[in-house]
Amino acid sequence: MVETGLLHVNDKNFAEEVLNAGLPVLVDFWATWCGPCRSISPIVEELAKEFTGRIKVAKLNVDENPATPSQYGVRGIPTLILFKNGKVADQIVGAVPKARLVAMIEKVL
Repeated sequence: MVETGLLHVNDKNFAEEVLNAGLPVLVDFWATWCGPCRSISPIVEELAKEFTGRIKVAKLNVDENPATPSQYGVRGIPTLILFKNGKVADQIVGAVPKARLVAMIEKVL
């Protein structure tokens, strides 16, 4: 399911969509009740548009998919983890300015 360049991943398709992806993948671990998650969401959507074809951007709801966040030690949300070649390349916890996320992405491109 793709909307505005965003991919919605879950515990079942995480390996296929993220770990086996040909491009780096930025995964936003979030929940509906999380205020900072909602505040960073438009930034994540902008990144999905700006980096189309260069990275994939995915969102994973931690309440509906508890296995994946626990596998990657996600304790606080929002947590944004950048995967490259199936491995964690970088991660940021908390709502941060867009420039910080762009810098993280550009390091792996």
